[in-house]
Amino acid sequence: MTETFVSYSLIAVYSAMAIYTLAFVLFAVDLARRSAESSDASAARATGLASASAQQASVMVNGSSVSGTDTLTTAGASESKIVAHSPKSLKLAMAMTVLAWVLHVGAVIFRGVAANRVPWANMFEFTLTATALIVGVFLIVQFWQDLRFLGSFITGFVLIALGVGTSSFYVDVVPLPPALQSAWLVIHVFVASLSTGFFALAASLSIVQLMQARREAGKALKLRFLDTLPAADRLETLAYRLTVVGFVMWTFTLIAGAVWAERAWGRYWGWDTKEVWTFIIWTIYAGYIHARATRGWRGSRSAWLAIVGFLAIVFNFTIVNLFFKGLHSYSGL
Repeated sequence: MTETFVSYSLIAVYSAMAIYTLAFVLFAVDLARRSAESSDASAARATGLASASAQQASVMVNGSSVSGTDTLTTAGASESKIVAHSPKSLKLAMAMTVLAWVLHVGAVIFRGVAANRVPWANMFEFTLTATALIVGVFLIVQFWQDLRFLGSFITGFVLIALGVGTSSFYVDVVPLPPALQSAWLVIHVFVASLSTGFFALAASLSIVQLMQARREAGKALKLRFLDTLPAADRLETLAYRLTVVGFVMWTFTLIAGAVWAERAWGRYWGWDTKEVWTFIIWTIYAGYIHARATRGWRGSRSAWLAIVGFLAIVFNFTIVNLFFKGLHSYSGL
């Protein structure tokens, strides 16, 4: 029976990866659509200005009472019509993402049933669960703010993570080591995974913020789709809010980990490599929040800090788990 559920889990995750690929392509198509609409809007604006100039010249020569306002209004209406065009590719991309996520969650559940425990006790299981939570956070956040333009970033990252997880991190279902046989496994790791979802979304926003800031500064960045996205300062504000939520959860992760360590090993802190890197990540994000609130670190500097923080999380999960030995060596590899 265990092997059956393991097979179901693998079928579900591979199916989810195939649909995530379709969603990624559709999100990329939507970015291309945005670029095309931006070019059309710019052309319409230029045509409207040219027509207005011609009308004003006609007024001066013929003494007519007609002004260029009507032409500008028409051009503006044309531009508005272009921008308001129904983005079918975006709707289909979101539908594909939801479908892939349902299969993804199904893979997590099947793995948990097969193992008869929560499915995040090794690197493969953590990859499976954490990526599902990242996509889940992305979908839930849409009810608060339209961040669908990040779809290609999120689905692309999840595809890479699942590809590496299934090809390099996969292990069969095995019993838990004694230190993991605790209720804290459910609490500590789940909250850490959930906070990773918020940090991933904030990092994606920060990447777009850096691109948008270069465009607004007149730097050589000819990506037309940026014209249809929020301004750099708005993207920074959204990234900051998501980071604060993730930071609160990561703080709980750090505290819960210390409590769990005391239960398992009789000490709250032992300078284990994993513990140190968890604290380093907490320090990076604490510095980000503090610097932005008190030192006026805005713009590119805050964006880079958010990106560095997320890269530290990826480093902690990959390099630290694979190449550093310690009490937290639960990769299963």
